[in-house]
Amino acid sequence: MLRLLYCLPALLLLSSPAEAHVKWFYTGERPPFDWKAVFSPLTLGFAGAVVLLVLVLGFWQKQRNKRGFLPTLEWFGAQPQRRMALYGVVPIILAVHFAVPLFVASVQGNMFAPELKLPGVWAYLIGLLQAGIALALFYGGFARAAAVVLAWLWVVSIAFIGLEAALDNAHVLGFAGFFYLAGRGPIAIDRLIFPKLEPSVTLMRYAVSALRIGVGLGLMAAAFSEKLGNPSLATAFLGQQPLNFTAGLGFPIPDEIFIRLAGSVELLVGLALVANVFTREIIVIAWFPLNLTLTIFDWTELIGHLPIYGTMAVLLIWENSTQNTELWLRGMREGPMPIQEKTV
Repeated sequence: MLRLLYCLPALLLLSSPAEAHVKWFYTGERPPFDWKAVFSPLTLGFAGAVVLLVLVLGFWQKQRNKRGFLPTLEWFGAQPQRRMALYGVVPIILAVHFAVPLFVASVQGNMFAPELKLPGVWAYLIGLLQAGIALALFYGGFARAAAVVLAWLWVVSIAFIGLEAALDNAHVLGFAGFFYLAGRGPIAIDRLIFPKLEPSVTLMRYAVSALRIGVGLGLMAAAFSEKLGNPSLATAFLGQQPLNFTAGLGFPIPDEIFIRLAGSVELLVGLALVANVFTREIIVIAWFPLNLTLTIFDWTELIGHLPIYGTMAVLLIWENSTQNTELWLRGMREGPMPIQEKTV
């Protein structure tokens, strides 16, 4: 079992282009999604292996009483009060990481992502709405209302960008769920002058889970829409951007296999996040391949991935324990501007 875990870094390094969004940088007419490719023996074999691996890891985690392998914050000497203070600023961290790319999308006439151009006057109307949501989350004013509008906008986006692209951006739903369930935290306009808009303790418990699942679903969707379910697109992209570097390492892998391997890695990360299986370990392992293509695709990749970076930072310090949940709730509700307990 330990050998299985030790193999993961090598697999993730080998498939580092998995985290580079193909659709953001591909030029030319885009090949359509191919259901035949999804149900091909090669794709089913890779996807089935990923599902089996996550099931095995989940069983192993259960045998360990949900304990991971990374040292906890307590091991590093972090006291409960300090951890509470850290959790109190988590909503700010996430708000900044999400608001900045949403601002960029709004001024560029895009919906959520660089390649999703809005038509005609909708670029102005929806762009204005996206900018308003970004402002509300950035400053923490009417953040929960903005989260509801954000979720509604994701649903509406299906009419403009299609279901496939909307699913690729499922992280938007994850962030909407987080801010609706958690609010904008202790350091926000809402806490200063709109305390009645704060969510209940019960809702706050599920905020980080909603974020984790939303981001995981987005990664899983992208694994299929850009690679496993559209190898023609991925092959054409490799023709434009020669990211299959295996020949330089001395063991060349055909593009057909490399594409499935890259998609499987992205599927593995997404499915592990959704299932909450060794989440902190998966985050650490995936961090390097997520950032490796920044040197190739520059600012577009950096800004576009900011929500993922923020989520990874939060999940890296998140522990699956009752004590951790209680510290999260206290960090969110106490501090310099505490709020009264509230039931659903």
